[in-house]
Amino acid sequence: MTSLPFTQVDAFADAPFTGNPAAVMPLEAWLDDAMLQGIAAENNLSETAFTVPTPDDPEADYALRWFTPAVEVKLCGHATLASGHVLMGDRDAVRFRTRHAGVLTVARDGDGYTLSLPAWGMTEKAMPELAAGLGGQVLQSYWRNGGYALFLYPDEAAIRALTPDFAALKAHGDLLLMASAPGEGSDIVSRVFVPGGGIDEDPVTGSAHCLLTPVWAERLGKTRLRAYQASARGGWLGCTLEGDRVILTGACRTMIEGRFFL
Repeated sequence: MTSLPFTQVDAFADAPFTGNPAAVMPLEAWLDDAMLQGIAAENNLSETAFTVPTPDDPEADYALRWFTPAVEVKLCGHATLASGHVLMGDRDAVRFRTRHAGVLTVARDGDGYTLSLPAWGMTEKAMPELAAGLGGQVLQSYWRNGGYALFLYPDEAAIRALTPDFAALKAHGDLLLMASAPGEGSDIVSRVFVPGGGIDEDPVTGSAHCLLTPVWAERLGKTRLRAYQASARGGWLGCTLEGDRVILTGACRTMIEGRFFL
């Protein structure tokens, strides 16, 4: 019977049972895509990260792919942070080659880590059907090609009060939907919904902050932001805009280690 190493990590987690759980599964070589998707569905977490060593790549230590229970995604921040946590060893940084987001680096930062991601700009666009599916009083909305939509609300209370119509939102396909506002104990607060990708609400979403950080940096006139994602689990992120990169900071906790049997 074949078995694979399995580690479940809470990423962007300052305490147990917070942050976003990710499965990290280092491989020696790629399995076929149907097998990877099946494993992710069995894990039933927001993302399962698969890595393969890349000894011939001078710019990266591993190749990295991410799967939700339903689809492969183009970028996942929390599972990248979790992968760095699992594979760091005695190094100061780990570099991951990805298919759609270039090389991503996880580096040590005190008791936590930094994660360098691309800074993705957005364009203002009215999206009334999506806004209605989210509910609440939308003040402004932004879009990025590839399926990313951001809706701004007046305050944190409005974000916490949202009760989206997930069936209606799912009908629009695999979109990453962000609701955000100025925070009470943070610079910004957000919630993230991906019903078309098999995740009604994502607990803490690193990739969303590739988009949130440039928008809020411009609106608030500052390049360093303290962010809180107000899901049921909740999680804190430090966000710094550095040119065309967003540097996220956060902590990780290993929760489960074992073997996955095929």
